[in-house]
Amino acid sequence: MVKVLESQHVASILKKMPLSKRGKVKEVTLDMASTMQKIVRQRFPNAEQVADRFHVQQLVYEAVQDLRIHHRWKAIEQENAEMELCKELDQEYKPNILENGDTLRQLLARSRNLLFKQENKWTLSQYQRAEILFKLFPDIKLANELCRELSSIYGSTKDKEVAFTRLARWYEKVERAGFKTFNTVSRTVQNNSLTILNYFNNRSTNASAESFNAKIKAFRSQFRGVANIPFFLFRLANIYA
Repeated sequence: MVKVLESQHVASILKKMPLSKRGKVKEVTLDMASTMQKIVRQRFPNAEQVADRFHVQQLVYEAVQDLRIHHRWKAIEQENAEMELCKELDQEYKPNILENGDTLRQLLARSRNLLFKQENKWTLSQYQRAEILFKLFPDIKLANELCRELSSIYGSTKDKEVAFTRLARWYEKVERAGFKTFNTVSRTVQNNSLTILNYFNNRSTNASAESFNAKIKAFRSQFRGVANIPFFLFRLANIYA
Protein backbone atom coordinates (compact mmCIF):
# COMPACT_ATOMS: atom_id res chain seq x y z
CA MET A 1 0.00 0.00 0.00
CA VAL A 2 1.32 3.40 -1.04
CA LYS A 3 0.06 6.55 0.63
CA VAL A 4 1.01 9.05 -2.09
CA LEU A 5 0.19 8.33 -5.75
CA GLU A 6 2.72 10.77 -7.17
CA SER A 7 4.49 8.89 -9.96
CA GLN A 8 8.07 9.32 -8.70
CA HIS A 9 7.10 8.19 -5.20
CA VAL A 10 5.32 5.06 -6.44
CA ALA A 11 8.19 4.32 -8.84
CA SER A 12 10.71 4.60 -6.01
CA ILE A 13 8.73 2.13 -3.90
CA LEU A 14 8.51 -0.37 -6.76
CA LYS A 15 12.22 0.01 -7.43
CA LYS A 16 12.87 -1.71 -4.11
CA MET A 17 11.66 -4.90 -5.76
CA PRO A 18 14.57 -6.62 -7.57
CA LEU A 19 14.63 -6.06 -11.33
CA SER A 20 14.82 -9.82 -11.82
CA LYS A 21 11.36 -10.14 -10.28
CA ARG A 22 9.91 -7.08 -11.95
CA GLY A 23 11.15 -8.38 -15.28
CA LYS A 24 8.96 -11.46 -14.90
CA VAL A 25 5.77 -9.37 -14.95
CA LYS A 26 4.22 -9.88 -18.37
CA GLU A 27 1.01 -7.87 -18.09
CA VAL A 28 -0.30 -4.96 -16.02
CA THR A 29 -3.92 -3.76 -16.06
CA LEU A 30 -4.38 -0.08 -15.24
CA ASP A 31 -6.53 2.95 -15.86
CA MET A 32 -5.72 5.42 -18.62
CA ALA A 33 -3.83 7.87 -16.42
CA SER A 34 -0.52 8.84 -18.00
CA THR A 35 1.22 8.73 -14.60
CA MET A 36 0.35 5.07 -14.12
CA GLN A 37 1.50 4.25 -17.64
CA LYS A 38 4.81 5.98 -16.96
CA ILE A 39 5.33 3.99 -13.75
CA VAL A 40 4.71 0.70 -15.55
CA ARG A 41 7.12 1.60 -18.35
CA GLN A 42 9.84 2.49 -15.85
CA ARG A 43 9.49 -0.39 -13.40
CA PHE A 44 8.03 -3.27 -15.43
CA PRO A 45 9.97 -3.11 -18.71
CA ASN A 46 8.70 -6.44 -20.06
CA ALA A 47 5.06 -5.92 -19.14
CA GLU A 48 2.29 -5.31 -21.64
CA GLN A 49 -0.03 -2.51 -20.53
CA VAL A 50 -3.76 -3.25 -20.60
CA ALA A 51 -6.33 -0.49 -20.17
CA ASP A 52 -8.96 -1.78 -17.78
CA ARG A 53 -12.22 -2.24 -19.67
CA PHE A 54 -14.36 -0.97 -16.78
CA HIS A 55 -12.54 2.36 -16.72
CA VAL A 56 -13.14 2.73 -20.46
CA GLN A 57 -16.81 1.85 -20.15
CA GLN A 58 -17.21 4.16 -17.17
CA LEU A 59 -16.22 7.10 -19.38
CA VAL A 60 -19.01 6.22 -21.81
CA TYR A 61 -21.56 5.77 -19.01
CA GLU A 62 -20.63 9.22 -17.72
CA ALA A 63 -21.04 10.71 -21.20
CA VAL A 64 -24.60 9.34 -21.36
CA GLN A 65 -25.35 10.71 -17.92
CA ASP A 66 -23.90 14.08 -18.88
CA LEU A 67 -26.42 14.30 -21.72
CA ARG A 68 -29.28 13.32 -19.39
CA ILE A 69 -28.21 15.95 -16.85
CA HIS A 70 -28.04 18.59 -19.59
CA HIS A 71 -31.67 17.91 -20.48
CA ARG A 72 -32.64 17.81 -16.79
CA TRP A 73 -31.27 21.30 -16.19
CA LYS A 74 -33.21 22.55 -19.20
CA ALA A 75 -36.37 20.91 -17.82
CA ILE A 76 -35.81 22.54 -14.42
CA GLU A 77 -35.31 25.92 -16.10
CA GLN A 78 -38.49 25.45 -18.11
CA GLU A 79 -40.46 24.42 -15.01
CA ASN A 80 -39.22 27.47 -13.08
CA ALA A 81 -40.20 29.77 -15.95
CA GLU A 82 -43.70 28.26 -16.07
CA MET A 83 -44.11 28.63 -12.29
CA GLU A 84 -43.04 32.28 -12.42
CA LEU A 85 -45.48 32.95 -15.26
CA CYS A 86 -48.32 31.38 -13.26
CA LYS A 87 -47.47 33.62 -10.31
CA GLU A 88 -47.57 36.70 -12.51
CA LEU A 89 -50.94 35.64 -13.87
CA ASP A 90 -52.18 34.68 -10.40
CA GLN A 91 -52.84 31.14 -11.57
CA GLU A 92 -52.23 27.76 -9.98
CA TYR A 93 -49.25 25.98 -11.47
CA LYS A 94 -50.11 22.54 -12.79
CA PRO A 95 -47.13 20.60 -14.18
CA ASN A 96 -47.57 18.41 -17.22
CA ILE A 97 -47.86 14.80 -16.07
CA LEU A 98 -46.53 12.13 -18.41
CA GLU A 99 -48.31 8.82 -18.96
CA ASN A 100 -46.25 7.01 -16.29
CA GLY A 101 -47.02 9.65 -13.66
CA ASP A 102 -43.71 11.52 -13.87
CA THR A 103 -43.22 15.15 -14.70
CA LEU A 104 -40.53 15.84 -17.30
CA ARG A 105 -38.15 16.87 -14.53
CA GLN A 106 -38.86 13.67 -12.59
CA LEU A 107 -38.52 11.53 -15.71
CA LEU A 108 -35.00 12.79 -16.33
CA ALA A 109 -34.02 12.47 -12.67
CA ARG A 110 -35.43 8.97 -12.26
CA SER A 111 -33.88 7.66 -15.49
CA ARG A 112 -30.37 7.71 -14.03
CA ASN A 113 -30.25 4.09 -12.88
CA LEU A 114 -31.83 2.54 -15.95
CA LEU A 115 -29.15 4.10 -18.16
CA PHE A 116 -26.50 2.27 -16.13
CA LYS A 117 -28.26 -1.11 -16.46
CA GLN A 118 -28.62 -3.58 -19.31
CA GLU A 119 -32.10 -3.53 -20.83
CA ASN A 120 -32.79 -7.13 -19.80
CA LYS A 121 -32.32 -6.08 -16.16
CA TRP A 122 -34.86 -3.25 -16.23
CA THR A 123 -37.94 -3.44 -14.04
CA LEU A 124 -41.39 -2.92 -15.57
CA SER A 125 -41.46 0.71 -14.41
CA GLN A 126 -38.01 1.27 -15.90
CA TYR A 127 -39.19 -0.16 -19.23
CA GLN A 128 -42.09 2.29 -19.21
CA ARG A 129 -39.86 5.18 -18.21
CA ALA A 130 -37.25 4.31 -20.86
CA GLU A 131 -39.89 4.16 -23.59
CA ILE A 132 -41.08 7.68 -22.73
CA LEU A 133 -37.55 8.99 -22.25
CA PHE A 134 -36.29 7.73 -25.61
CA LYS A 135 -39.40 9.02 -27.38
CA LEU A 136 -38.98 12.54 -25.97
CA PHE A 137 -35.17 12.58 -26.17
CA PRO A 138 -33.92 10.58 -29.19
CA ASP A 139 -30.39 11.87 -28.56
CA ILE A 140 -30.34 10.09 -25.19
CA LYS A 141 -31.57 6.93 -26.93
CA LEU A 142 -28.76 7.16 -29.48
CA ALA A 143 -26.17 7.84 -26.77
CA ASN A 144 -27.40 4.83 -24.81
CA GLU A 145 -27.18 2.65 -27.92
CA LEU A 146 -23.57 3.76 -28.47
CA CYS A 147 -22.81 2.90 -24.85
CA ARG A 148 -24.36 -0.56 -25.22
CA GLU A 149 -22.49 -1.17 -28.47
CA LEU A 150 -19.15 -0.52 -26.79
CA SER A 151 -20.17 -2.88 -24.00
CA SER A 152 -21.05 -5.49 -26.62
CA ILE A 153 -17.63 -5.11 -28.26
CA TYR A 154 -15.99 -5.86 -24.94
CA GLY A 155 -18.38 -8.65 -24.05
CA SER A 156 -18.58 -10.61 -27.29
CA THR A 157 -15.27 -10.00 -29.10
CA LYS A 158 -12.42 -12.41 -28.51
CA ASP A 159 -10.13 -11.61 -31.41
CA LYS A 160 -7.93 -8.51 -31.27
CA GLU A 161 -8.18 -7.80 -35.01
CA VAL A 162 -11.96 -8.08 -34.94
CA ALA A 163 -12.03 -5.73 -31.94
CA PHE A 164 -9.91 -3.22 -33.87
CA THR A 165 -12.42 -3.23 -36.75
CA ARG A 166 -15.47 -2.96 -34.50
CA LEU A 167 -13.93 -0.11 -32.50
CA ALA A 168 -13.13 1.77 -35.72
CA ARG A 169 -16.79 1.48 -36.78
CA TRP A 170 -17.84 2.65 -33.32
CA TYR A 171 -15.63 5.75 -33.69
CA GLU A 172 -17.38 6.57 -36.97
CA LYS A 173 -20.82 6.29 -35.37
CA VAL A 174 -19.74 8.56 -32.50
CA GLU A 175 -18.47 11.17 -34.96
CA ARG A 176 -21.72 11.07 -36.94
CA ALA A 177 -23.76 11.45 -33.73
CA GLY A 178 -21.97 14.73 -32.99
CA PHE A 179 -22.18 14.56 -29.19
CA LYS A 180 -19.51 16.73 -27.62
CA THR A 181 -18.93 14.48 -24.60
CA PHE A 182 -18.86 11.34 -26.75
CA ASN A 183 -16.33 12.90 -29.09
CA THR A 184 -14.15 13.54 -26.04
CA VAL A 185 -14.55 9.90 -25.01
CA SER A 186 -13.80 8.75 -28.56
CA ARG A 187 -10.56 10.76 -28.65
CA THR A 188 -9.57 9.33 -25.27
CA VAL A 189 -10.20 5.81 -26.54
CA GLN A 190 -8.25 6.50 -29.73
CA ASN A 191 -5.31 7.96 -27.79
CA ASN A 192 -5.20 4.81 -25.67
CA SER A 193 -6.13 2.38 -28.44
CA LEU A 194 -3.01 0.21 -28.07
CA THR A 195 -3.54 -0.51 -24.37
CA ILE A 196 -7.30 -0.89 -24.91
CA LEU A 197 -6.80 -3.45 -27.67
CA ASN A 198 -4.35 -5.36 -25.48
CA TYR A 199 -7.34 -6.36 -23.37
CA PHE A 200 -8.43 -8.74 -26.11
CA ASN A 201 -5.23 -10.78 -25.80
CA ASN A 202 -6.09 -12.31 -22.42
CA ARG A 203 -9.24 -10.35 -21.41
CA SER A 204 -7.55 -9.28 -18.18
CA THR A 205 -9.09 -6.70 -15.84
CA ASN A 206 -8.20 -5.24 -12.46
CA ALA A 207 -11.62 -6.18 -11.05
CA SER A 208 -10.07 -8.19 -8.22
CA ALA A 209 -7.90 -5.25 -7.18
CA GLU A 210 -10.89 -2.89 -7.31
CA SER A 211 -12.91 -5.35 -5.24
CA PHE A 212 -10.16 -5.58 -2.62
CA ASN A 213 -9.86 -1.79 -2.56
CA ALA A 214 -13.60 -1.55 -1.91
CA LYS A 215 -13.26 -3.99 0.99
CA ILE A 216 -10.48 -1.88 2.50
CA LYS A 217 -12.58 1.28 2.20
CA ALA A 218 -15.57 -0.44 3.79
CA PHE A 219 -13.39 -1.78 6.62
CA ARG A 220 -11.90 1.69 7.19
CA SER A 221 -15.32 3.36 7.22
CA GLN A 222 -16.38 1.19 10.16
CA PHE A 223 -13.88 3.07 12.32
CA ARG A 224 -14.52 6.51 10.79
CA GLY A 225 -10.87 6.94 9.94
CA VAL A 226 -7.60 5.32 10.95
CA ALA A 227 -5.48 6.66 13.80
CA ASN A 228 -3.01 3.79 14.14
CA ILE A 229 -1.89 2.85 10.62
CA PRO A 230 0.44 -0.07 11.56
CA PHE A 231 -2.34 -1.70 13.63
CA PHE A 232 -4.84 -1.10 10.82
CA LEU A 233 -2.51 -2.83 8.31
CA PHE A 234 -1.99 -5.65 10.81
CA ARG A 235 -5.74 -6.23 11.05
CA LEU A 236 -6.09 -6.09 7.25
CA ALA A 237 -3.39 -8.71 6.85
CA ASN A 238 -5.06 -11.01 9.37
CA ILE A 239 -8.51 -10.65 7.83
CA TYR A 240 -7.75 -10.68 4.11
CA ALA A 241 -4.28 -12.16 3.67
